[in-house]
Amino acid sequence: MSEENQNQGEVVELEEEIKTENDGIQISNDVVAVIAGVAVSEVPGVAGMAGGFAGGITEVLSGKKNLAKGIKVEVTGTQAKIDVNIIVEYGSRIPDVAFEIQNRVKKAVESMTGLKVEEVNVHVQGVNTDRAKGEEEQEPIEEETTSEEE
Repeated sequence: MSEENQNQGEVVELEEEIKTENDGIQISNDVVAVIAGVAVSEVPGVAGMAGGFAGGITEVLSGKKNLAKGIKVEVTGTQAKIDVNIIVEYGSRIPDVAFEIQNRVKKAVESMTGLKVEEVNVHVQGVNTDRAKGEEEQEPIEEETTSEEE
């Protein structure tokens, strides 16, 4: 019986090590927001992040780009819920952009932090139409130059 007790004691110790491995690590919501922000910025079709007024002032005063702009993170235990506020490029298919954001953010946060991402909510706050205006202005100019050459 003494061997069984020793084996049981070893199993208990291993279980304790597994349980306490990540107990002392706390990851700030800001860190998770920056990770998500980098992942979102790499998605094609995203013109930018839609942040609040305070975030815009912080960028202007500090001169640094705020990678967590437009992202809200709630971490409870080992689970995270992430809200992303974006502005899409004109002509992009919004459902495709949102799906790609959800996949990339979930993959990046889970692989870098070990947290389980329960939700990635994408909120489209606007559409960047600067590109559409630029295309409209360029079309008449191109037509005029081609007609002059003929």
